[in-house]
Amino acid sequence: MFSNFDTSASGLTAQRLRMDTVADNIANVNTTRTEEGEPYRRRMPVFSSRDSGSFANFIQRRIGRFGQADEQGVEVTEIAEDESPFKQVYNPEHPDADEEGYVEKPNVDITMEMVDMIDASRAYEANVTALDTSKNMAMRALDIGGA
Repeated sequence: MFSNFDTSASGLTAQRLRMDTVADNIANVNTTRTEEGEPYRRRMPVFSSRDSGSFANFIQRRIGRFGQADEQGVEVTEIAEDESPFKQVYNPEHPDADEEGYVEKPNVDITMEMVDMIDASRAYEANVTALDTSKNMAMRALDIGGA
């Protein structure tokens, strides 16, 4: 029963990191120069399942042998950079403009970031609901045992 708490908690952690990444992307929408000397590149978290999904782990769970390999949920394996091209904007007065007057701007699309933020927010809410449901089930089970 407590594995439900761990699963929901991993989802909450992953979606929180996703929202933080989106916020970082939005904050850097106009950053034309980073330490690498190029515009900011959009970042995206890469999720993977913590459950190996192997048949052996399934059998071990069914017969009651739990171990570290039996963790379920999600984890962030990396923060990947979007390799799409930078936006070219004509602004000859900008300090980072090239000889033709074009400035390379970050490959961050505000609309896409807002959609990602809404999606992450909804996923976060779904994990909170699942966690609350698991908690209520545990409380009811304790009430049954205490009666």
